[in-house]
Amino acid sequence: MSMHLRPAAADLENPLYYLKNMETVVSWVANHHADLLLEPERARLRDFFELPRPSRALLTRMVMRSGDLFRADKLNYPELGSPEADALNELIADNWLDAAPLLTLDELFRLFTLAELRPAFAPVLAQAGHAKNLPKARMLEVLRDTFVDARTLTDWFDQEVASVVRVKQMTLFDRIRLMFFGNLRQSWSDFVLVELGHHRYEPVEFKPEVRAFSQRSDVDTYLAMHHCREWLDAGVLAAEVWAEVPHPSDNPWLTSRRDRLLLELGRQAERQGERELALQALAASGHREARLKQLRLLERMKRFEEAWAIAAHWQNHELSDAESQGLARILKRLAVKVGQPAPPAPRAPEIHEFILTLPQTGGSVEAVVRDHLSTPEAPVFYVENTLINSLFGLLCWHTIFKAIPGAFFHPFHTGPADLVREDFVSRRQAAFNLCFAALHDGRYRQQILDTYEAKQGITNPFVIWPALNKELLTLALDCIPSGDLRILFERLLLNIREHRSGFPDLVRFYPENADNKPRYEMIEVKGPGDRLQDHQIRWLHFFARQGIAASVCYLRWQDSGVTA
Repeated sequence: MSMHLRPAAADLENPLYYLKNMETVVSWVANHHADLLLEPERARLRDFFELPRPSRALLTRMVMRSGDLFRADKLNYPELGSPEADALNELIADNWLDAAPLLTLDELFRLFTLAELRPAFAPVLAQAGHAKNLPKARMLEVLRDTFVDARTLTDWFDQEVASVVRVKQMTLFDRIRLMFFGNLRQSWSDFVLVELGHHRYEPVEFKPEVRAFSQRSDVDTYLAMHHCREWLDAGVLAAEVWAEVPHPSDNPWLTSRRDRLLLELGRQAERQGERELALQALAASGHREARLKQLRLLERMKRFEEAWAIAAHWQNHELSDAESQGLARILKRLAVKVGQPAPPAPRAPEIHEFILTLPQTGGSVEAVVRDHLSTPEAPVFYVENTLINSLFGLLCWHTIFKAIPGAFFHPFHTGPADLVREDFVSRRQAAFNLCFAALHDGRYRQQILDTYEAKQGITNPFVIWPALNKELLTLALDCIPSGDLRILFERLLLNIREHRSGFPDLVRFYPENADNKPRYEMIEVKGPGDRLQDHQIRWLHFFARQGIAASVCYLRWQDSGVTA
């Protein structure tokens, strides 16, 4: 496959569609990351394509499943077009499978049924004074001390049983999966077993200099961090995992992964009573959640002066609303402990509210209020989080899909992989500045409309195509001042994960209003018994501080006796 050829996903009508998708993945990695593979690994990938098709398909099926051990009698794939046994023999002959793997007792019990295991272990159980009809879990428990070494199948069983094989190249396929997806969270089924054709993807130029993994050691570092996270999830002591955490990297993308690992390690260490280790891990993590956790832990350890110094310094940084709120609460408590004046709490602006009492029609509360308020002169649209996000996505389209290291790994991305990382904006700051310059000089309107026409239907993490139409887009550009768009977009970028939700449900436009009067307003709708959520309140406070018209409509149903 050429480096410049754009791969396509297989059609699900093809019974071997999963094989075609696997071949796409392997070809992509072999072409784009050949220098990160050792020569024996590259040779194995060449061997993969030289296997007969049924053998390639069977190997793909095995790689996709969990674990690396398989019973031959459980491999049933009629779409291969030839007997599974023939494909197995080919894979064994070509050294893809181990036909006589060493099996631990736990592995044996996972592979075989109770009825198959009882005859093999009945004499041992009887000799130890146990009943021969023990349940499977109990039998495994009592046999563990006796059988500590791994054995071949013929050593475990006297009678003939189904053969077992082990995939020998699973670590290579894991390395391929990592280099293709950019993570090990996604399984093969996220690509190999899905129909990607119903999506349209923005083309991204894949040059060597924009790869997240620039050298093989980057892949090794990621794999080491992945194993650390697996150990934490398995309950291994945080102190033991800490010793295995890779050293800091000069690769920003790997640094963000390490920050996340240290955040989790700090949490685990605190749960395990290792408070000093928890502090060390949290202090070393650059993850934004680690800051508040570090301060709260210092507070619980009564190290108030230390916590106060960190909190007072952090207060001068640019923070999201949730961080500001959490920090303000900590500073207020710490001030009492260190004898300092508490920082003045910011005064929350008033949220405008009104009540509507309407007949119950069976529609959603948002639709009922929209239909009641909308007039030809002042149309109302149900947009929730879609409108502002989509306007941002259309204006900044090329910046969002800018090819930089760690942003894109393959041609099937719906958006950049670093979208919610803390350095998402800083790594693209110059490009975002150009986008915002268009808001200042008026070019933004045509840019948004042109992008809307040119990119129709292409996936974008901010643009929600089904919610957009030309009427809504035109009214929004007519009625929302560019200055308002700028401050809304700036807040969105301050914390994308947190701020791209919580927008009010409705927007009402006043296209006939003079320029010196508001030409739009946002309305959050709450039905009977519903309350504002924290992220909605923060947006409403932001609107109030910025002078953007916004309100909350509490809907009551006529004759229901239920009020908001």
